[in-house]
Amino acid sequence: DGRITKEIADRALAMLDVDPQGFDVMDRKLLEAVIHRFDGGPVGLDNIAASIGEEAGTIEDVIEPYLIQQGFLQRTPRGRIATLAAFRHLGVAPPSAGAPGLFGA
Repeated sequence: DGRITKEIADRALAMLDVDPQGFDVMDRKLLEAVIHRFDGGPVGLDNIAASIGEEAGTIEDVIEPYLIQQGFLQRTPRGRIATLAAFRHLGVAPPSAGAPGLFGA
C-alpha cells in the first residue's frame, strides 16, 4: 500500500548500518577511535583523521557536526573529547577520576 512503517524503516536503517542513535559506521568509527585509541581525548583532528583513514575536512564538515549536536563529542581548544554519552553509547566505562581527559583531573 506504499506506507512506510516503523518496521520497514528499522530494517532499512539496519541495512545501512545505522544504529538507533542515528550513527553510521563512520560516526561509530570516530567515537571508537577517540575512546579506545586516545583514552577519550583530548585529541587533535589530524590524529583522528589518520587513525580512521578519513580526511580531516570530511571529519570536520560531515561526521563531527552531528556528533557534537547530539552531545557525543566536544570540540575544545586542546582537541576533541568524547562525552560521557559517547562512552555509554559504546558500552565503555569512562575514565576514572584522576585519569587524564574530560572526566579526570
